[in-house]
Amino acid sequence: MTVPIDFTTFMRNYQDMVYSTAVRLIGNETQAEDIAQEVFIKAHEHWEKLAGSPTAGGWLKTVATNMSINHIQRYKKRWSFFSDLVHRNDEGEEKEVEFAAPDTFFQGVDSAERRAYIEQALEKLPEHQRVPLVLFHFEDMPYEDIAKKLGISLSKVKTDILRAREALAKILVRRGTAHETFQP
Repeated sequence: MTVPIDFTTFMRNYQDMVYSTAVRLIGNETQAEDIAQEVFIKAHEHWEKLAGSPTAGGWLKTVATNMSINHIQRYKKRWSFFSDLVHRNDEGEEKEVEFAAPDTFFQGVDSAERRAYIEQALEKLPEHQRVPLVLFHFEDMPYEDIAKKLGISLSKVKTDILRAREALAKILVRRGTAHETFQP
């Protein structure tokens, strides 16, 4: 495909390829649309180089692939902290936090509902726990940077994040058990 002179035609020529690349990788049409928009924003920023390039399609596919993979990695990190949840018993021993009906906790709940559950639960956390938790898990900020940004000690950051995880798990379990049916 030759590269057209104007950006609008360029977008029309490549939009299906960019979108289909993203939707295949992500598996979610709405998120793939967002990725496609981001790809074309990047393309517009590099329009001078792309306008006459015979490899523009390959560039777009590479950018769409990389952005989709980055999105998937961010998404996994957002949810990965559930596997890291631990609870300390009275003796100080760590035990993994158990969710009610763990295999079915989010079964039948689409990703939009999951996000809504998480966001509602996050709102219930005290700010000193919520902010470090969000910065760490959702903004991928290292503990040290969070400590500097918030002007608190590294140990406080780690403690607040651990307590926030535990509190968030309890909130979600309470929320989830109201919707669960248990098989004896």
